Amino acid sequence: MVEVEGLHKHFGNKVAVDGVSFTVKKGEVLGFLGPNGAGKSTTMRMVTGYIPPTQGTVSIDGANIEKNEIAAKAKIGYLPEAAPLYSDMTVEGFLRFAGEMRGIPIADLDAAVDKAIKTTFLEPVRHQSVDTLSKGYRHRTCFAQSIIHDPEVLILDEPTDGLDPNQKHEVRQLISRMGKEKAILFSTHILEEVEAACTRAIIIDRGQVIADGTPDELKAKSANAGSVRLKATGLAGSGIQAELEKLSAAREIQVISSSDDGIEARILPTKGNSDQLGKQVSGVCQDKKLSVEEIHIEEGRLDELFREITKTDSED
Repeated sequence: MVEVEGLHKHFGNKVAVDGVSFTVKKGEVLGFLGPNGAGKSTTMRMVTGYIPPTQGTVSIDGANIEKNEIAAKAKIGYLPEAAPLYSDMTVEGFLRFAGEMRGIPIADLDAAVDKAIKTTFLEPVRHQSVDTLSKGYRHRTCFAQSIIHDPEVLILDEPTDGLDPNQKHEVRQLISRMGKEKAILFSTHILEEVEAACTRAIIIDRGQVIADGTPDELKAKSANAGSVRLKATGLAGSGIQAELEKLSAAREIQVISSSDDGIEARILPTKGNSDQLGKQVSGVCQDKKLSVEEIHIEEGRLDELFREITKTDSED
């Protein structure tokens, strides 16, 4: 549905996007992750045809976004970061206007507006003026306009920005449900959104794609994937720590708490030895006859991978 090939964007001498390529298929929710200033919003604007690329192509269901602009954009629902609205309209009035601009026949317009309002939980403010809405309701109203014409492709730039925790949860659930029938691309810097809503994620830094995979695949790439969480008693914490530090598969022992009768710690694996670490830690527990209250192997964490592979000095 969405094919992005070799996108570049230069602003004078500054390179904002540097050779980005990816695809989004129907039934796929692709999270576009990156630190602030990594090039996410610039890429989204090129994908929607809002700004032209310096180099590269974007196709929406086979239609080139520059050469066949009307056909390509007709298939897109777009939620921009700023959520622009006409403040003097009511919510229903704005959505009717958006539906008319999208070419929805008058006979079908009422049903389309009703569906968009119901889907985005806007019924309580349906007849309210946009300029009186809270930030959360304004964002939902803009979300509603992006789905008013039932597009095949949804492109959402920071869709939960400014929402409270309950509203964030509702939007993530909505994205996940719609993703079963549409191709969805959404940018975010909130890692929990990727695990909550995405079937796949891309990490971008300094305008380049540096990781691509399912959430589980990305977590497995973390250097700390395979870490062992241990809580045990029966020996002084310092003694248990000393035994753990002898393990060939242990890179670091992160002590959470230690006492005269036990320890709680996270044991990080050396490179390539995550499969062996759990066995070695279990061996220590057996040899020292420790009473184990908790022991489990971590699958890896997105936040750790994100910090490992992105640079903290990215600029927009």
